[in-house]
Amino acid sequence: MTKIGAQDRCPCLSGDQYASCCGRFHSGGAEAATAEQLMRSRYTAFVLLDRDYLLRTWHPDTAPGNLQLDPEMQWRRLDIAATGGGGPFDTAGTVEFKAHYRHTGGRGVLHEASTFVRSDGRWFYVDGDILD
Repeated sequence: MTKIGAQDRCPCLSGDQYASCCGRFHSGGAEAATAEQLMRSRYTAFVLLDRDYLLRTWHPDTAPGNLQLDPEMQWRRLDIAATGGGGPFDTAGTVEFKAHYRHTGGRGVLHEASTFVRSDGRWFYVDGDILD
């Protein structure tokens, strides 16, 4: 697993330190209050190759039985394009994002509109549609 220090800037580019941003969700010390927070923490989990967190925050109805992460994938930047719902009092939300990456010498952008639901006070990733 890739490591990041508690005082380092969070890979989700919030501007906050990892420990007070996505790190608190990864450690189980807090739950994401919004769909966007969950999306950012999941992006950071991809950066850190934290398969357990990704599976824990994936809705049970759509979660894969197993998840293999490619250590050659280097996630470089996250841009939030739009959000819909997903607030602290909502039960569903969407987050459109662009995740920039490098992989085996090439560069690319994953542009996705992700769907989230809140169940028993916790946000879960449901699925996503890849956009052009």
